[in-house]
Amino acid sequence: MGGGLLIAGTTSDAGKSVVTAGICRWLVRQGVKVAPFKGQNMSLNSFVTREGAEIGRAQAMQAQAARVEPSALMNPVLLKPGSDRSSQVVLMGKPVGEMSARGYHGGRQQALLGTVVECLEELRATHDAVICEGAGSPAEINLRRTDIVNMGVARAARLPVLVVGDIDRGGVFASFFGTTALLGAEDQRLVAGYLINKFRGDVSLLEPGLDMLEGLTGRRTYGVLPYAHGLGIDEEDGLRVSLRGAVRESVTAPPVGEDILRVAVCALPLMSNFTDVDALAAEPGVIVRFVDRPEELSDADLVIVPGTRGTVRALQWLRERGLARELARRAADGRPVLGICGGFQLLGEHIQDDIESGLGSVPGLGLLPVRVRFAVEKTLARPVGEALGERVEGYEIHHGVAEVLGGEPFLAGCRVGAVWGTHWHGSLESDGFRRRFLREVARATGRRFTPAPDTSFGALREEQLDRLGDLIEEHADTDALLRLIERGAPAGLPFVPPGAPPLPRAKAEDGTPRPGRVR
Repeated sequence: MGGGLLIAGTTSDAGKSVVTAGICRWLVRQGVKVAPFKGQNMSLNSFVTREGAEIGRAQAMQAQAARVEPSALMNPVLLKPGSDRSSQVVLMGKPVGEMSARGYHGGRQQALLGTVVECLEELRATHDAVICEGAGSPAEINLRRTDIVNMGVARAARLPVLVVGDIDRGGVFASFFGTTALLGAEDQRLVAGYLINKFRGDVSLLEPGLDMLEGLTGRRTYGVLPYAHGLGIDEEDGLRVSLRGAVRESVTAPPVGEDILRVAVCALPLMSNFTDVDALAAEPGVIVRFVDRPEELSDADLVIVPGTRGTVRALQWLRERGLARELARRAADGRPVLGICGGFQLLGEHIQDDIESGLGSVPGLGLLPVRVRFAVEKTLARPVGEALGERVEGYEIHHGVAEVLGGEPFLAGCRVGAVWGTHWHGSLESDGFRRRFLREVARATGRRFTPAPDTSFGALREEQLDRLGDLIEEHADTDALLRLIERGAPAGLPFVPPGAPPLPRAKAEDGTPRPGRVR
């Protein structure tokens, strides 16, 4: 059985995904055969593996960091929110139904622990090391009984745990101490220590605090990672474009032509796979921003209507905010609009949705000659094709089946004038096609914009992953990390009181109390 390590966090967005990717890249550069893993992920950013399995986009990125092919084993459970109270459950890459949060945490989640551990064991049997990412915080005491992604999987697989804290937010020492002190004794025995993320300034000023933290908890800090500008990875959720920061901060990549291009992305409810626009943001002279008001579309050279987990809900939102009228005005004026996946569907004439929203027949925006019917089975595919004379690769994740009734063919979708629509995610990562598409946008808008001839999105992503590996190599105690991965948590780690409080009796989905108290 190969070695392993679980990267937990004091909070969501503490840097778990970044650290996991960085450790994977650092290890593979040392000749270690490594794989990433996340037992349960909640995200609207997903990816399709070559075998047709849907997993979190962050795990696909971590697999790239590890230089291995992503697979369903790396993310056996994916939750895709459809509202504040329910999510689609994707098990081993395939959807198995919608479930309320109460129903999931009331019994289904714990039943999946065996599947999660089996996947982890299979990866450990075929790799030298598996670097696991936790979710949220391991000290969510109300969810500990059913946990399958933090201490639940760490205890089942006897994994050492490293807790990451974002010092840029403040309160990192209290967060480390509190996280540890809210875990039960058996869980605490697996918490080996801490890793500080996003530190600015002189590390020597931090060292007294690190010594005091070790005195309080008996656990050392394995590294202090500096705040790194322009790092871009595929996020689980949020509104930040992964590579946009890097492009804006770059002083070496001015526009190639005389003009810039402005891209406005409609920030739809339940927006999914907004990473589709990362490749545009990586282009010199292209400015990408998210918008939610019609006046913000007025100066855009290109408007993108992205994917969404709630197509009909997004359609209503566009109409309520006046964005639908502005999109129709753009189409009439011949100004470019690109709809991707759910965005493509709502640009059509009609939607029959008895699956996602259950609202039945709904008129679309009518900008493309397309009729959409939602099917029970989800389409998961990795298509390859050609558009604008260039080879294009993409991936599809959708329940909507589009019947294209006219227009020019475009990536299994269509084009009418300056309005484009496709179900293909990731198409803009194909460099030649992206450049040709941007030339089309510039021509339609009269901009004297020229795409950079040598921008390679794949190369930029590799540079970002190498930067993550460099951060680990230069600012973490890598010898100590290797010992953790190979040998597990050090013996004799002290208990930090008070430990996990007794939990109230669990309740079934119908509210019926269930027996048992867990400490």
